[in-house]
Amino acid sequence: MELTKLVTKLQTHTPKILGSEKFSKYAVLLPLIQKADGLHVLFEVRSLELRRQPGEICFPGGRIDPKDADEKGAAIRETVEELGIHKENITGVFQLDFMLSPFGMIVYPYVGLINSPEDIQPNPSEVGEIFTVPLSFFMNTKPEIYQINFKVEPEGNFPFNLIPGGENYNWRARGLDEYFYTYGEKVIWGLTAKILSHFVEILQ
Repeated sequence: MELTKLVTKLQTHTPKILGSEKFSKYAVLLPLIQKADGLHVLFEVRSLELRRQPGEICFPGGRIDPKDADEKGAAIRETVEELGIHKENITGVFQLDFMLSPFGMIVYPYVGLINSPEDIQPNPSEVGEIFTVPLSFFMNTKPEIYQINFKVEPEGNFPFNLIPGGENYNWRARGLDEYFYTYGEKVIWGLTAKILSHFVEILQ
């Protein structure tokens, strides 16, 4: 390849996360509502009828659809569908840091204010119940953090002869921090808790 063509290719390339085209992309909204005692965070409990993670606590959200204008639009659309509210009821939407999951997902979290929360009518096919927790609880409570370790298991035909050390290669262990918040009988954990912790760090 000629140098001029090489330079043109590099100049017109838009950097992205390597391999991101193979990742599933999701958007979620951390919903805030104003109550008499201050701001609260709204949570959903996933319907027990769902095949994936039934009964778990989460934020509104889901897979980004090709018809969505962008990640923010996807987060708002999913919130509208799951909480049964109008798009106009969601204001002050801001982006948080996006997250790469070791399970092949990119998650784009947002935070926004839900106005007229009395109009919320959860979609029963997706949402078993909703509840709120004062934001002050999370501002004053650190999450418990536990680590999950992943074991490296190369497939049967892995070419050990091509790497230094062969079958005795010193694979680097991988770990994942899992976050937990406990509020009464509610346990908020996993990705939801990690997004929540990140949001609190920004505020503090």
